[in-house]
Amino acid sequence: MVDEGPVGIRAAGGVAWRPDADGIRVCLVRRPRYGDWSLPKGKLEPGEHPLLAAVREVAEETDVRAVPQVRLATVRYRSEGRPKTVDYWSMRAVAQGGFQPGTEVDEVRWLDVDEAVRLVSYPHDAEVLAAFAALPPVTGTIALVRHAHAGMRATWSGPDSGRPLDARGQSQAEALAPLVALVRPTRLLSASPRRCVQTLDPTAALLDLPIEVYGDLDEPAPGQQQDECALAAAARMAELAAAGESAGVCSQGKVIPGALERLTGRADDFTTSKGGGWLLAFAADRLVAADRL
Repeated sequence: MVDEGPVGIRAAGGVAWRPDADGIRVCLVRRPRYGDWSLPKGKLEPGEHPLLAAVREVAEETDVRAVPQVRLATVRYRSEGRPKTVDYWSMRAVAQGGFQPGTEVDEVRWLDVDEAVRLVSYPHDAEVLAAFAALPPVTGTIALVRHAHAGMRATWSGPDSGRPLDARGQSQAEALAPLVALVRPTRLLSASPRRCVQTLDPTAALLDLPIEVYGDLDEPAPGQQQDECALAAAARMAELAAAGESAGVCSQGKVIPGALERLTGRADDFTTSKGGGWLLAFAADRLVAADRL
């Protein structure tokens, strides 16, 4: 069964890349059914998040494990008479097995971008590759999330910092774990409220990583300015990125928008729902892309 939804067939894929002595190489696949060369991609499983599908499909078609970095183009066309939408991400190859030719993909090639543009069979793949080529080199990724649902502050009798996730929030935290894990974080950082730490608990269990608690990811304390907290959170993430680390970070709703404004250098709608988040890509300590999860 394929998730077709209101837009028809949904699929996802990626520009998987790796460094080479002569620069950057990207991965193309040949599909014997069509005799074409294209970017690796495939259909979403029912209920599957597009980013999870993109990484899974690249792995299944090329035997490459990759870390997603920047959302690229969304391509729309008709396939076998039905509308099809394909979301693409750039992703760095971090591990590779022994590719075995099969009925879906019988050959994989690693090429420089110009060679790949000339080889691909479809103009939309060439456009996705051009968008990838325009990116600065990405050196670090952060999955930034807002804590999951924790009921209503007015109905919690204890200190607000001790308010736990409710059943809905626990489900959201479980759903976030595989998404945060995609960036292969080496560290998990949380604001100090209990609900923030609990949001990362499933990720910590999945990756066997400790959760580090930092007050500079917290919402303002009494007498503290909101801008001050946003600046501190932005500085913490820029420091992680400058060290070349991939990380999962959980903060709060009054902190994330301001922190992203400072990291991007622009005023935009960075409002983040509870249990929602962002995929952040950095070049050294400079944020080059912020894409909603």
